[in-house]
Amino acid sequence: MTTSDTRSIPVPPASHPDTTSISLAGTAGTTPTPTRGSWLGVASLGLGVFALVMGEFLPASLLSRIAGDLGVSEGLAGQSVTVTAIVAAIAGIGLPVLLPRLDRRIVMLGLTALAIASDLLVALAPNYPVLLAARILLGIAIGGFWALSLAMTAQLVPSHHLGRAMTVVNTGVSLATVAAIPLGTFLGEIWGWRWVFVLAAGIGAVALLVQIVVLPSVAPSGAPGFRALGSTLQSRLVLLGLVAVALIAGGHFTGFTYIRPAAESIGGLDATGLAMLLLVYGVAAFAGNLISGPLADRWLRGAVLVFPVAMGAGMAVFALGGGSAGSTIASVALWGLAFGGIPTLLQTWMARAEPERLESVGGLVVATFQVAIAVGAVVGGVLVDAVGVHTALVVGGIAGIAGGVLLSSLRRRA
Repeated sequence: MTTSDTRSIPVPPASHPDTTSISLAGTAGTTPTPTRGSWLGVASLGLGVFALVMGEFLPASLLSRIAGDLGVSEGLAGQSVTVTAIVAAIAGIGLPVLLPRLDRRIVMLGLTALAIASDLLVALAPNYPVLLAARILLGIAIGGFWALSLAMTAQLVPSHHLGRAMTVVNTGVSLATVAAIPLGTFLGEIWGWRWVFVLAAGIGAVALLVQIVVLPSVAPSGAPGFRALGSTLQSRLVLLGLVAVALIAGGHFTGFTYIRPAAESIGGLDATGLAMLLLVYGVAAFAGNLISGPLADRWLRGAVLVFPVAMGAGMAVFALGGGSAGSTIASVALWGLAFGGIPTLLQTWMARAEPERLESVGGLVVATFQVAIAVGAVVGGVLVDAVGVHTALVVGGIAGIAGGVLLSSLRRRA
């Protein structure tokens, strides 16, 4: 499929070991045959995700310099991340509803351009209010892009390759997670924080150019507007699936938000040791993302249980393993490997649970994930202050395991 050949070729639903109970049907069932053009389109979405998530994470590594330059406290500067997450949650649900019939290629190009504008505006921001306004633009871009990427990907590849395709898209998240914070810290010392955001805008421009060349036109998926969203929310399967998403994502961030004090108090690590531990986590998460796609296509029912259980086990061993170097590294590697594959598994499960309304499902998953990040951080903070970081890790791990058990049981009933 090329940008000039955008017709969709109907194919019968594929029969695979773990997709017969809920197949990707409806509008997503009219997926094109696997072509070089369609997979290049998926890759262009992954590049766009990399650019957006990099922009989202950069303030964490540049917070002190941003605060000092703009004359605000670090705590206030950190709220630029919070604003982005809140707006992304709203945009994830609202954008597909507000643009029910517009060619999704045009929407994705516009959202990538919006992210570029956000990064440039941050780089030029003369004061804190302008910085916040720029981050609001990024939140709109992230929420909308994530919400629509699932439905677009489902129309670009055959249904039995959806897991692999989402792995390609989520590779952008893995690379941004591993690269953004250390790269931002390093280049911020050399160039200054504003030029780092100019670099992020440049990466976004590359992503936009690639999307213009290879991303085909894609019609909106499913019924448009508020009616589709309301119908999706009436599905008990979807609602319980979102509860599972909230438990897994919230459990992860209950612990991960406080991984620095955990590493210091449990593992006795200094700044250098923490950097190495985060590198181990990042590499493991990247590997987890790579293996999750084939598993999502062939063994989704088991994978949505095994990965959250492994995540919870890694968090618990980290908290209770005695603080030895070996147990700390092994537990964090297991944690990262498991959580790295979870986004692909969750998106694939939700797509197969509600194949007729992929855009609504994608928006709800984005919103739930963003809210879970905030709630997990709050709950973890309360536990850290009241009981200790060990408890935050264990509680987060238990929540993640509970989410996996719930999701797996729903899959069987479906």
